[in-house]
Amino acid sequence: MIRRFSLYGFLKNQRYFEPFIILFFLSSGLSFTQIGFLVGFREMATNLMEIPSGAVADLFGRRRCMMLSFVSYIASFAIFGFSQDYWQFFVAMLFFAIGEAFRTGTHKSIIFTWLRFEGRSGEKTKVYGYTRSWSKIGSAVSVILAVAFVLLTENYAYVFFFTIVPYLVGLINFMTYPEELEGQPARGTSFRTIFQHLWECLRVSISIKHLRRLMTESIGFEGVYKAVESYLQPVVKSLALMLPLFLGLGDVQRSAILVGTVYFIVYLVSGYASRNSYHVTERFGGEEGGSRLLWKVVFILYLALIPLLFFEYYHAAIVGFIVLSLIQNFWRPIQISRFDAYATEAQGATVLSIESQAKSVSTMMLAPIIGAVVDFVRTQNLGGDFWPVAAIAAIITLLVLVVSLRKRK
Repeated sequence: MIRRFSLYGFLKNQRYFEPFIILFFLSSGLSFTQIGFLVGFREMATNLMEIPSGAVADLFGRRRCMMLSFVSYIASFAIFGFSQDYWQFFVAMLFFAIGEAFRTGTHKSIIFTWLRFEGRSGEKTKVYGYTRSWSKIGSAVSVILAVAFVLLTENYAYVFFFTIVPYLVGLINFMTYPEELEGQPARGTSFRTIFQHLWECLRVSISIKHLRRLMTESIGFEGVYKAVESYLQPVVKSLALMLPLFLGLGDVQRSAILVGTVYFIVYLVSGYASRNSYHVTERFGGEEGGSRLLWKVVFILYLALIPLLFFEYYHAAIVGFIVLSLIQNFWRPIQISRFDAYATEAQGATVLSIESQAKSVSTMMLAPIIGAVVDFVRTQNLGGDFWPVAAIAAIITLLVLVVSLRKRK
């Protein structure tokens, strides 16, 4: 089963559009503010469906929900590829959000259920980190293919169509999962049962002090990171146009080569961090100690990125983004394991979906704000274009870090 779990992650991350999604929007004539609203809408739609999707997964079957997720993704990619107007991007984002809502938390619960059946619950961080590393390996492979597609077509839109193929293969992979990994779906489940289940999971998430603190940490770490990471693309493009490299190629092709190179490194680093995240817990006092250390490191990174982006030292800033990805992938498996410690077998997918919803809230609010501030800085020529991204992230990280450490004590 670990092979099939790893195959899922590998295929799921064959998102050939991912290294170029912001550049795709910019080439379509959108401003950073408009892009921010698109990202915010995606997170809002995901947020609205996140907890109900987890309840549906727990009650109707997790494998079925994963298949529904992939069907929705495929619809989203097709709409993105054909979209011409701004409102059409919102429709594509809606289907993408449905896919995200029915996927996040659900497959993690499938993995943890299998570990309980096998009597290997003590290996949660190690096994989840291993399977997640294959997601990052898949991303590394996908970025090579994505660059090839962009170089051949000179059009970012085509990568959405190519992405449909591995997702169809992913649907077939789900059909090979044993039925016992559906969880404990209820027979004759009604909407009333769903809301009762949802209310019970919300009550647990709010009443348990440690779960409330973990929610706050997910908002401050993961939610902020999701809002920040996409700005690596325009930073790399700015550097690509400044360097006297591949001058015989067009701007799209020059940017694609450098973006692809950087993202290939990012995904390899991410895969290494995810696979070895359990070493952090072993060396720094368990999951709590490891998480605390990573919080401090990520705050320092955001601080360092502010002057690098302000003075347009983009080569050094790109290194900072890569290290940021490394830290996030050390932290993520640790955080998921911390959450699972407070969830029962019947509530696993729902509690993890609540966690995913918590981080989506911060991204939903931050993305439009960061986009508007970046547009303002660009029009007023207040230093490099992207330094507000790091400044806002550093402020929020500091606030959550102070509150979290105080609660832990």
